[in-house]
Amino acid sequence: MAHYDLIIIGSGPSGRSAAIQAGKLKRKVLVIDRKDRLGGVSVHTGTIPSKTLRETVLNLSGWRERSFYGRSYRVKQEISADDLKGRLHQTLDHEVDVLEHQFNRNHVETLNGTAHFIDAQTVEVETEAGETTTITADKFLIATGTKTYRPDYMPFNGTTIVDSDEFLEMDHLPRSLIVVGAGVIGVEYASMFAALDINVTLIEPRDSFLDFIDKGIISDFTHQIKENGVDLRLGSSIEKVEDAGEHVEVALDNGRHVRAEMLLFAAGRMGATDKLNPKAAGLETDHRGRLDVDRKSYQTSVKHIYATGDVIGHPSLASTSTQQGRVAACHALDTPTLGESAWFPYGIYSVPEISTCGMSEEEMQEREIPYEVGEARFRETSRGHIMGLEHGMLKMLVSLKTRRVLGVQIVGEGATELIHIAQAVLNLKGTVDYFVQNTFNYPTLAEAYKIAGLDAFNRMPIPEEFKAPDKMKKKK
Repeated sequence: MAHYDLIIIGSGPSGRSAAIQAGKLKRKVLVIDRKDRLGGVSVHTGTIPSKTLRETVLNLSGWRERSFYGRSYRVKQEISADDLKGRLHQTLDHEVDVLEHQFNRNHVETLNGTAHFIDAQTVEVETEAGETTTITADKFLIATGTKTYRPDYMPFNGTTIVDSDEFLEMDHLPRSLIVVGAGVIGVEYASMFAALDINVTLIEPRDSFLDFIDKGIISDFTHQIKENGVDLRLGSSIEKVEDAGEHVEVALDNGRHVRAEMLLFAAGRMGATDKLNPKAAGLETDHRGRLDVDRKSYQTSVKHIYATGDVIGHPSLASTSTQQGRVAACHALDTPTLGESAWFPYGIYSVPEISTCGMSEEEMQEREIPYEVGEARFRETSRGHIMGLEHGMLKMLVSLKTRRVLGVQIVGEGATELIHIAQAVLNLKGTVDYFVQNTFNYPTLAEAYKIAGLDAFNRMPIPEEFKAPDKMKKKK
């Protein structure tokens, strides 16, 4: 029976980073993944595919150039499902190749198959060929990620009524699309397919969506996606879904009906722990199949078993999962390391993009922090004019007491890249004065920070240290 220092179940972002870290520490590590190719959900059906699809849509549709050449402008007049999937498969092949090379370089062993616990120190792995092998380890890391939530009332058929995994395998582009669920996945797909001039209806049973994002940003975003052609139906619960062959019909509880050629169900995901037999290892999962952990070490209730990534729930980001995997591997292998920064960015790759770091205006109010707001519109920047941007904004929240920047929210082109300036300032406890004092490249979208900083600065009280020279003059 083979024995390892660390066994990692799952090769997504957190499993990958944990394995590489363990390899660099020269420990004997094994990664088990049920798929025949490494990478997990992130590479094959989640983060990388959806973001690749978005970039392909924006390029082929000519979306970024329409403000100059008109709404009818397209780089390719007839865009097919094969056009979208061609670039997708090239990207995925590259990601897998890089991952396999990293594992080889760091002497990480891999095994394809479905793993389940026999006891707290032992797992059994069954391959697709039906062969089984039993393996033991000193430490375990569960990084199995999530799977799509498929409720019984939704008549999935794999062609016209699909989940987000099946959606990537479409053989043609529909003329109309219903998206159920205005979470991150639903919003991303709804907005990117609207950019292809497909009629999209986005249904959300709650009266609001993306509630963790600043309401002012969501208001601006809502205006933009409606202008782009997304029919947003908030507060609309589904009573019935009918597969009518040539179309799908959805009956809402408010009496309205929606028809489309295809329906994408994107309302939630479940922790992929059903085949893991966690009870045999002394672990319990919640109603969504997720595991509870200590958020500093990522240890579960069974101290030698760790869990990271989407399987532990919020924030369920590929970026944070990567950090979690590294921290967990170091803790499991008794190696000191730097922890995680207090503030991390959220990125939503919709059309337009949304990205945030720090607190929202609603959080500032809940904590009763006196604050000032600075705003900048991308159209106010020269770079915005050059790019033909009609929309996009940056919102900065500043403490009146300490002058520290406590939150930045961005909606618009390049938001997920621009947010890292805010992340650095927040984690270094920087103040609004940084943006007033420092020069930004011209012309850039990053100038929006300077504009927003000045907008807040000019409405704030003048600090005493700024007044000191004048006082000195009067004394003389």
